[in-house]
Amino acid sequence: MRGISPPGLLFALTGAAALAAPFLTLAANRIVAGDGMRLWDLGLWLPFAGLCLGLLAGLSQRWPWVRLLGGAVGLSCLIWALSQGAVSALDGAGQYARVSPAAGFWCLFAIYALLMADALTQLRPGAVLRLGLLTLAVGVLAGILWSGALADLSISQEYMSRQRPFATAFIRHVQLAFGSLAVAALIGFPLGLWCHRREALRRAMLPVLSFLQTIPSLAMFGIMIPLLAWVAASVPGAREIGIAGIGFAPAFIALILYSLLPVVGNTVAGLDAVPPATAQAARGMGLSPLQRLWQVEIPLGLPVLLTGLRIVMVQNIGLAVIAGLIGGGGFGSFVFQGLNQTATDLILLGALPTVALALVAAIAMDCLVDLSQPQQRSQ
Repeated sequence: MRGISPPGLLFALTGAAALAAPFLTLAANRIVAGDGMRLWDLGLWLPFAGLCLGLLAGLSQRWPWVRLLGGAVGLSCLIWALSQGAVSALDGAGQYARVSPAAGFWCLFAIYALLMADALTQLRPGAVLRLGLLTLAVGVLAGILWSGALADLSISQEYMSRQRPFATAFIRHVQLAFGSLAVAALIGFPLGLWCHRREALRRAMLPVLSFLQTIPSLAMFGIMIPLLAWVAASVPGAREIGIAGIGFAPAFIALILYSLLPVVGNTVAGLDAVPPATAQAARGMGLSPLQRLWQVEIPLGLPVLLTGLRIVMVQNIGLAVIAGLIGGGGFGSFVFQGLNQTATDLILLGALPTVALALVAAIAMDCLVDLSQPQQRSQ
């Protein structure tokens, strides 16, 4: 047992159970519940062998590269099985039949992804290498989707019938998440700097921002509706620039309010983390307050500042889904349409891009935080 990885053993045992679970679901149409189909029901013995090989490779404790390769082999065989299984399941199933990934697929996908993440943690690659691996993973995923290998899946059918609305939802989701982040940064960084300089303002401001953070997202969006409806009706020109009780404006403002606490709080924490001796040395060299800020305080506090932006980015990507309830657009519109129609794959059409966008943003920001460390910048 000395050469066996404990996480790898856990992944192997749970993976063996997932291999016995239904891999695909075949339904008569997009709404009704379907019947589960296992890998051996579909005759996918070669992908099955590859999945088992990936789990066995994950047992190695001494060779993390082998574990990483095992996870990659497992994910490749998983996509292969999904593509071939969809074709096999739909053969003779009827014009309106739909096939979707079942619990076995999602469990195996999580297991192989966690196996690769655990192997990368053991390897400890640098930030540049992690960015390269992330770019490679995004490129491979885009290539698989572009190739049409998964075109027979129900979620692909949902996408094909909604290509233009999907592009519109993507643009709106990015506008909500990243636009609110940009505005919050423009407001929060100067406010955080001011709170860092004025202790009384810090004691007054941070509790208020903390209170805003505790308001549930649905309640916050609900509060925005009557307020902005009144502004649209009372302020000349407000409606012409897009201010309304429902739609983009209330969702955007609510996301800005949610973003202020992490930005302001991490700005204060980053500036407070500058060693007093360093600040005294900069002052003794005759640097002005503005020079000390840009040449000393911000470079030393940059990792903490970027961590605040990372928190806001991932938070806003997720919260932007709720904007679909008030007509704000984004991927949330597909999620709530799917809930209304009891169409699981339509829900996934909104949920999966949101998860992927949040994951890519989080990994990219983690790499930037590492690159901003003083010891990394000096290399």
